[in-house]
Amino acid sequence: MPSALIGQSAALRELKEEITRVAHSDAKVLITGESGTGKELVARAIHQQSARNDRAFVPVNCAGLTETLLESELFGYLKGSFTGAYRDRPGKLEAADKGTVMLDEIGEMTPRMQGLLLRFLETGEVQKVGSDRIDRRVNVRVVAATNRNLSEMVGQGLFREDLFYRINVVHLCVPPLSARKEDIPMLVEHFLGRFTGRTLAAANGNGIGNGIGNGIGNGIGNGNGNGHANGNGHANGNGHTNGNGHANGDGNGHDARGGVPATLTMPPNVLNVLSDYNWPGNVRELENVVERLVVTAKSDTVSIADLPAEIRAYTGAQPKLMRERRKTIADDLYRRVVHEGESFWTAVYPLYMQREITKSNVREVVRRGLNDARGNYKIVARMFNLGADDYKRFLNFLRKHDCQLPFKEFR
Repeated sequence: MPSALIGQSAALRELKEEITRVAHSDAKVLITGESGTGKELVARAIHQQSARNDRAFVPVNCAGLTETLLESELFGYLKGSFTGAYRDRPGKLEAADKGTVMLDEIGEMTPRMQGLLLRFLETGEVQKVGSDRIDRRVNVRVVAATNRNLSEMVGQGLFREDLFYRINVVHLCVPPLSARKEDIPMLVEHFLGRFTGRTLAAANGNGIGNGIGNGIGNGIGNGNGNGHANGNGHANGNGHTNGNGHANGDGNGHDARGGVPATLTMPPNVLNVLSDYNWPGNVRELENVVERLVVTAKSDTVSIADLPAEIRAYTGAQPKLMRERRKTIADDLYRRVVHEGESFWTAVYPLYMQREITKSNVREVVRRGLNDARGNYKIVARMFNLGADDYKRFLNFLRKHDCQLPFKEFR
């Protein structure tokens, strides 16, 4: 997976700004967000922008290992400490010395492992499995990530409170794809570029895909559509070489054997359908869908019929249901603020910042206020129980998060 965070939405821009601010310190970071949102990309971005970027970035999946395996993976082990330990082996924490370790899915750690991690965070000391002494100290920046609510787990006794406060020095929340749908066209373009190149290379052997992409010495693009290339994608300019491999094309950028287009076009109507979909699997799901389209494409232009059934089905009733749900949430928030006397800062703002409601929900609340105030933002501020000193802060918040609506349409 590439290290770049793709997109220009307000939510992603804000996250990138937060990454830049925290990268220059050694503070521990807790990254939260739904599965598939790109938490490891955020951790890598923190490392790459830090003073440790010339040292190792070491990710560890805490959910994929048993307790004993995770302990030996993190701290290392001595020869003979258990069956199969035929030699001394350093752990990931040692490998990350003076660099960064990412503890992914930290919420899956057992209580015992939580205790071992807490001690390491307090002392920086590494004691290998099978050792009766401290083997060494390391200087590691720890970035933890989870898709679980650690605060709730602390309340349920499933996660150590002292460990939670130790890792939660800086908290970054990665927005779900549904909260930054304006990034979907850029993500689709990025994945198309990656997968079309990869699929062509796989279909045509050792670099012949490169030859197809460049017309194989203009043989495919300008020849008779049956250019031949050797196994490494070199051509003599007339569409033929002395190679033992063949790349049969149709003159339109296709590989005749696999039916794989050299380029794949996603027309606006298909992008609209993709943008309307809710993406419960987030960016990872979108990535998989684009890869599937590249592999199964029947032509060089994607149609709605090519999309997976669950996405096509969503274009009917689901958007209406989502709009109704947004209205229901906005109804509740508007009632709390306008009729029950709560402040916008206590009823709406915290829910939005914690990603529990979306930008659409906030915009709907603002829309209702403007409708009742006939487009006057100062009246809206009073309706939302904001003091005179809060008016500029309120407008700045709306502008920053793209929630400010044109007032003229309500007058």
